[in-house]
Amino acid sequence: MDIKSKEDRSRNMAAIRSRDTRPEMFLRKELFKRGLRYRIADKRVFGKPDIYLPKYRTALFVNGCFWHRHQGCKYAYIPKSNVEFWQKKFAANIRRDAAVREELQKEGVKCLVIWECTIKEASKNEEYLENIVNIIKTFAESDDIYFEI
Repeated sequence: MDIKSKEDRSRNMAAIRSRDTRPEMFLRKELFKRGLRYRIADKRVFGKPDIYLPKYRTALFVNGCFWHRHQGCKYAYIPKSNVEFWQKKFAANIRRDAAVREELQKEGVKCLVIWECTIKEASKNEEYLENIVNIIKTFAESDDIYFEI
């Protein structure tokens, strides 16, 4: 049973943004500080990635662990109410993410998924943040086509 009324829950869920989220903003600032230039939600790139590095033809998706079902993550729980709705919603999200990845690969665009929990950890630990940025740079410069952090 949900502890909030249906109206309160609806208001909460409607307030969740899909762009310019706190993890996305944090990552953009850190990449810019380190000299990586990007486009935000570039409509010319299939799937409108959160961050697109045109120099490297690399799309970065900052995925929320809850919404995109990060395997084994504590944030990827299933709500206890309206379970059937959530299972359908999550399955549709996973299918859409896979279709976007597939289309980007066909177009020769590399795809990097950065999970919300990774960014949360990086925001607390400067050394970890440096490591994550180095991984992003290394991936962008590599011939790999897909990677998750």
